[in-house]
Amino acid sequence: MKDQVRGKAEEIKGKVTGDRGEETKGKARQAVGNVKRTVRDVKEDVRQEANRNRPSR
Repeated sequence: MKDQVRGKAEEIKGKVTGDRGEETKGKARQAVGNVKRTVRDVKEDVRQEANRNRPSR
């Protein structure tokens, strides 16, 4: 989430100042944040599925 917010701020700063590099850097940082979130979600799904299929004692 932090990467997404920071990236959006950089993107907006780039748009306001006309700095395409800053804008692109912000978009890239947002993409990193999205990938991190997706990986976290997949890990949680795998963990839940493993717990669901674990035999009870």
